[in-house]
Amino acid sequence: MDRFSNLSGTLQSLLIVGAILVIVIGMQYTSYVVNLLLISLILTILALPAMEMLTRRGLSDLAALGVISIVAAVVLIVMVVITVHSFEILISDLPTYQEDLHMRLSELTAALAEFGIDTSLISPSSFNLGDVVTAIEPYAIGLGNALMYLFFILITTMFAVLEIPKITERLKHSPVLKPGQFVGIGRMSKLMMDFVIVRTEANMIHGFLFGLSLSLMGINSAVLWGVLTFILAFIPYIGLIIAAIPAIFFAWLQYGLWGVAAVVGIVILLNAVVENPVYAKIASKRFELPPLVVILSLIVWGWILDLPGMIFAVPITLLLLILIQCSDELRWINTLLGVSGIFGEEGGAAEEE
Repeated sequence: MDRFSNLSGTLQSLLIVGAILVIVIGMQYTSYVVNLLLISLILTILALPAMEMLTRRGLSDLAALGVISIVAAVVLIVMVVITVHSFEILISDLPTYQEDLHMRLSELTAALAEFGIDTSLISPSSFNLGDVVTAIEPYAIGLGNALMYLFFILITTMFAVLEIPKITERLKHSPVLKPGQFVGIGRMSKLMMDFVIVRTEANMIHGFLFGLSLSLMGINSAVLWGVLTFILAFIPYIGLIIAAIPAIFFAWLQYGLWGVAAVVGIVILLNAVVENPVYAKIASKRFELPPLVVILSLIVWGWILDLPGMIFAVPITLLLLILIQCSDELRWINTLLGVSGIFGEEGGAAEEE
């Protein structure tokens, strides 16, 4: 450490940048494990309130953990089986969808031809849904691999749920953190937990209502689009738009422009009913990240960890901000990003109390 402090500022900066690049490259090469740990962390955050509630009712830690693990395992396995089954049905029905696509494209080209628009680039024969499946096939995960992945996630989550309360107690007595600093970080951690829990609850409601609406309309693979909405809604700003695209496409195949209008109307209505109250609740707790920070986190974590990085971009960024806040030397980064007020307000509240 003394040798590092004796180096010039330029050399220190170069060493820090080099270390960051090594960490980023390492995370890319070990993304399978990193994503597993991230999903386990999110599930741990969701499980801790239930764990606390069950222990207050007289259950031991192991008994409460057993109940939570069984419920979580059943929910996750059912979701995976339903999703994989729906995807398999979608693939098996591709020839039918291809015929519908040819019909809709023929209608579209005929309508455009009436206005004198050249339609040579959108001829029905130039689009093949099989090419789309071929493109996404390398990213698809089989049922067996998915269940194995979930097994490791559940095991990691079970141990994390038992260990995190003990880690918190150890940090309280750590000589590294000052008492006031620990209070501010603890409150920020609680705020992050609230964000994850509220976001998950909103996604469940949004995905269920969207899937139910599509099912009532008779849209193909409505359950799959509902699950996709639940997952992608974690991505700020663009997640819900991306999740709605497949449903809008299949509504167009089945019902034409009226189907598209109906699904777009459902998306707008759900955004107004579900999303606005969610963000109002978060804003009432004075949680706010500048839009630029959110966009940059989406780009960076998406580049490092692919889709899971985009889904968990905000929680990962919050964790990183907490770590930065622990360091007196790096705290200026939070000030530069405009997020230091989150700590300052909570810290001020703590001091007043």
